[in-house]
Amino acid sequence: MPEMASPKSEIRDGMRIDWDVPIRMDDGLVLRCDVFRPEKEGRYPVILSYGPYAKGLAFQEGYPSAWQRMVDEHPDVARGSTNQYQNWEVVDPEKWVPEGYVCARVDSRGTGRSPGRIDHFSPRETKDFYDCIEWAGTQAWSSGKVGLNGVSYYGINQWHVASLAPPHLAAMCIWEGAADWYRDMTHHGGILSTFWANWYDMQVKTVQYGLGEKGPRSRVTGELVCGDETLSDAELRKNRADFGRPRASIAGPFYKAVIHRGCGGQKPWKAGARAHHHAHFPHLWRGVWRREKPL
Repeated sequence: MPEMASPKSEIRDGMRIDWDVPIRMDDGLVLRCDVFRPEKEGRYPVILSYGPYAKGLAFQEGYPSAWQRMVDEHPDVARGSTNQYQNWEVVDPEKWVPEGYVCARVDSRGTGRSPGRIDHFSPRETKDFYDCIEWAGTQAWSSGKVGLNGVSYYGINQWHVASLAPPHLAAMCIWEGAADWYRDMTHHGGILSTFWANWYDMQVKTVQYGLGEKGPRSRVTGELVCGDETLSDAELRKNRADFGRPRASIAGPFYKAVIHRGCGGQKPWKAGARAHHHAHFPHLWRGVWRREKPL
């Protein structure tokens, strides 16, 4: 695996931005993080996100129809920002950094510019998230208080990591984050949802680490969004779990594996409940990850 370039730091749009900061995990793998912080040196609270959608992929390019619908229906979201740093389902640093926060975005293992094997909601991924929180809480620019904020995937994994009680985790803001694997995520109203297989193909495999030259480039930095090396299709398959298949029933290997292994090292129906009842810090849970309407 080739070494990626050293992280770069620059002043842009009133922020100090550190690109591709390395975060070493307990197994030696290095994940990559972009850090947006105030120009003035100091110690600030951190808003952290960790997920698979590629920190270098602009919202407008990765999800153009969703972006257009959002700004048409909610123009206040784009107002007051250059929108250059907008990223799918996480906060806009141009709104938060001027208010005295650091915004840190980590590409999860195997996605974007972070190498490794993709294994969503696994104990390994949850431990990575834990390590990222503890890293963010001990940096020179950090106040020691780390908050989590994000939508859907970025909400679901908040429940998982909170169940491990990271010492520097100070707050969570969970938007549409499922806490019950069966009810909220795979069987809405008891009916099997095929969302996960489609999601994996369309939103994760398209930004897997190792796409390299076959993937997009960042509109801001010009860097390859999915890592500097270009892997073969066989290598890419080897570096990701067969997530979401087969879909036929709860008895399928995928669902059995999740139920028996659990999410984040716990039974999937317990991780969220445990975090909710034992979280000794502010946490806002807005909405759930399902749509149930009367027939």
